[in-house]
Amino acid sequence: MQIKDNLTSIHQQIQTACQKAGRPQSAVKLLAVSKTKPVEDIQSAIDAGQHAFGENYVQEGIEKIQYFADKHPELEWHFIGPLQSNKTRLVAEHFDWMQTIDRAKIADRLNEQRPRHKAPLNVLIQINISDESSKSGIPPQEMLMLAKHIENLPHLCLRGLMAIPAPTDNLAEQEKAFNTMKSLFEELKAAFPHQPIDTLSMGMTDDMETAITCGTTMVRIGTAIFGKRDYS
Repeated sequence: MQIKDNLTSIHQQIQTACQKAGRPQSAVKLLAVSKTKPVEDIQSAIDAGQHAFGENYVQEGIEKIQYFADKHPELEWHFIGPLQSNKTRLVAEHFDWMQTIDRAKIADRLNEQRPRHKAPLNVLIQINISDESSKSGIPPQEMLMLAKHIENLPHLCLRGLMAIPAPTDNLAEQEKAFNTMKSLFEELKAAFPHQPIDTLSMGMTDDMETAITCGTTMVRIGTAIFGKRDYS
């Protein structure tokens, strides 16, 4: 029951933030981050109407995808963690979206390994917007070059950008990072008008409202839906 209530609360928060920003609630998609959570929790979220899920770990994600494949073929699975090149085939074969592309080599491997009977893999370029050495993602100035490379890969579909800004309680710093991402998103759309670029994935449990104000189209929420994670 709690997961259902949590989802209701999140949707209300999204609606309120969208109203404040003068945006329709339909402009922001909710991605439920289900990493480390059991299939029972995901089923509870599905029962409450959630159908898009994000996973950070390849093997764990695939086990869940396979578990729900027959029961709920309508589900949409996003890979949102850093990806090593030796795991690209698994993502290419099983996931619907890959949100963390940050180099041409990974894009090439995903393109080669995407099964031909499947639709092209939806991909987002990850931007290291806070210039953190510990974070994945490319510097903003490399965005167009990587996008151009992806545009020529027929089994990938470039849908937009993703970022994980440095955590901060400073509202001005949050807004600066998110506004920069929004500007990059508009630049990408203008540079590639023939690509279906419609997704700006930014904003998590603690900074969701600011992200919505600044123009995100997808928020990635885990803790506020499923509770704290147990990494033991």
